[in-house]
Amino acid sequence: MKTFDFMVVLADKDDLSEDDAEKLFATGCDGGTSGVSNQVAVIHFSRDAASFQEAIISAKTDVENAGFKVARVEIGACEIALLETS
Repeated sequence: MKTFDFMVVLADKDDLSEDDAEKLFATGCDGGTSGVSNQVAVIHFSRDAASFQEAIISAKTDVENAGFKVARVEIGACEIALLETS
């Protein structure tokens, strides 16, 4: 397994309460760090998985199981390079 880093941007959320963070933690987002960036709620993930796709799908599922909607997933330049070489 590899560790993949990416950010999940939540739809229709500009802040995360303590209750929101607890819901995310309870559904498997305990490997993510939640916060606010540019007035949008985000979760930074470092997720172990067999593939980047599997990591993103499992994170998206966990976020949705907590009752939130995913607007998009963002990845950095290092992750793009990793995808290009695999």
